[in-house]
Amino acid sequence: MIDLDSIERDLVAAYRTRLAAKQRRRKRGVAALSTLVLAGALATVAMAADGDLTLDPTKWFVVGSGSTGDGNGAYVHAKSKADGSNSTFMVEHDAGLSRYDAFVLHERTMDAAAATSPVPVPPQPATLCTADQLTQAEVVALQVVDANPAATKDEVMAALGNECRGLDYAAEEVLLVSAGTEPRSMLMPDAR
Repeated sequence: MIDLDSIERDLVAAYRTRLAAKQRRRKRGVAALSTLVLAGALATVAMAADGDLTLDPTKWFVVGSGSTGDGNGAYVHAKSKADGSNSTFMVEHDAGLSRYDAFVLHERTMDAAAATSPVPVPPQPATLCTADQLTQAEVVALQVVDANPAATKDEVMAALGNECRGLDYAAEEVLLVSAGTEPRSMLMPDAR
């Protein structure tokens, strides 16, 4: 006679063993995948990090990065995970540099970032402003802001013209100083 109870116990035991092995494999797979995701996130932070230039890997996907001026200027090209828009983040370590050298570092960092940008960047005038031209631009920008404290960057830029590359830097610096965001020492010495 066939012992159905014994066969049932053997089948149930075999099924439980197989089910337990499958669950262990699944748990190992989940653990391995979690480790891989964590390592990827840390690698993204490491790739996007350059001193104090770090991006949140949950919000940004890094598509490129670089540096200029022996690492004094750095940039990261990133794509937003929320909406897919592209952004470039830059940092310049210009403490101890003259104001004009800080401007040159800024322009070199901008050039390097533009050369590797995943989106086209409009060309700028080829000739970099000299120290005298930058000083004069800041003087004119200060006059515009003194006459109209609510002046926008476009209004300041209209007064500066398009004589050399770097006038937008002068306009931004003046607007930041006039807003109290930066100290007056951030301007060229003869413009202060």
